[in-house]
Amino acid sequence: MNKTIGLYWFTNDLRVHDNPLLLRASAEVDQLICIYCYPKMSPYLKQYAQVPEFGSAKQQFLDESLHCLNLSLNALNQRLQVVDLPPYQAIKHAADKLGVTHLFVDAVSGSDEQDAVDKIQVEVPHVSIIQSEVRSLFSAEHLPFDLGSLPDTFTKFRKKVEKLALTKPVEAVTTLPPLPEGLALPTLSLTRDVQPSLFTGGERAGLEHCRQYFASTLASEYKQTRNGLDGMDYSTKFSPWLAHGCLSPKTIYAMLKRYEAANGANDSTYWIYFELLWREYFYWYARRYKRQLFRFGGIQNQAPLTSFYAHRFQQWKKGETPFPIVNACMHQLNETGYMSNRGRQLVASCLVHELGLDWRYGAAYFESQLVDYDVASNWGNWQYLAGVGADPRGSRQFNLEKQTEMYDPHMEFIDRWQGRCAGAHLDSVDMVDWPIVMGSSDKASSSEKP
Repeated sequence: MNKTIGLYWFTNDLRVHDNPLLLRASAEVDQLICIYCYPKMSPYLKQYAQVPEFGSAKQQFLDESLHCLNLSLNALNQRLQVVDLPPYQAIKHAADKLGVTHLFVDAVSGSDEQDAVDKIQVEVPHVSIIQSEVRSLFSAEHLPFDLGSLPDTFTKFRKKVEKLALTKPVEAVTTLPPLPEGLALPTLSLTRDVQPSLFTGGERAGLEHCRQYFASTLASEYKQTRNGLDGMDYSTKFSPWLAHGCLSPKTIYAMLKRYEAANGANDSTYWIYFELLWREYFYWYARRYKRQLFRFGGIQNQAPLTSFYAHRFQQWKKGETPFPIVNACMHQLNETGYMSNRGRQLVASCLVHELGLDWRYGAAYFESQLVDYDVASNWGNWQYLAGVGADPRGSRQFNLEKQTEMYDPHMEFIDRWQGRCAGAHLDSVDMVDWPIVMGSSDKASSSEKP
């Protein structure tokens, strides 16, 4: 009898705990190959983010997460093949050259990844494709609606799902099929100088962070502190590990329920679940709308009244706008790869409303820098704020002066992150970067302007 060879394509599920799909792979094939396709800056991302590569903090967190996963697989006599190939090419090569018979992959929220799966299904029909949700609270069959009928607002979604019973996390995988003999794939070395960082990537670090968080009383105070701008204790900080799938939301939910059983439930502990539901909504939103997630006009295809000014975008990225709170947040992002949720709302509102810029440039820059980048949450939230997504009230504009008074009244955050930018103004150039503000010594008459 011919042996079955499985290919487990890791995406944003970099863990062995609560990974039912990996558990299924361990039971259904005779041999197994575990691969990860290292991400590259796509032409689309380069065009909009206007940077040549991912931020160093983002890359370091990913590399640490992959290294941790590889150690976990090594303990099961397996290893992670990190390949420098686009997913379709890697999977097609494995099917054609290595005899792969089964492909296991998360029910991904990214449209590019799902396109690769769909293409394989058509072009390599002898490969059985097994997809299921491994980074969501609910599975498709447990939702009280089909995907095409996804509620058009978060509130409607929450009311339909928040009382649903959740299945418990599954135990960690303890055995895996062996590698095929003579396996040869071009793999990448992830050796890189490790720099001081806010977060350490990987499943082990994520689980330890959760244990420490729920060993404290922070969860009982979360709703009061969650809008902070700086520090490690004002919010849960689960998002980097959730984004890479080092932690599953079910694991966090189970820890939360144990905390509530021991310490009591209140508005703050509920709000942690509320935030997990927001992430959940955007996961299904991305699966529902696919490439519409990146469309200027959003899911309704109604383009906002914004444009693109290259100089303003550079000011925003570098934290050199006339708005100190925005500058401080952007400096924080550029240095650490992280920004508070409140900060993200403020800088996004500034980009869209004060600067009049196409929201996709901001979303793409976030994608290039954030250690906790998640395609669904990032692009869904940007659509929401720009008024082209799931918010029925239209775009959200924040009063930056009032927000500063509320969240940084003594300018401590602004001063720590050097948010004051003397002489900053928006109108130094027009939309094609011609100078329109000049010093007294070089003023030109209207007839002299190009």
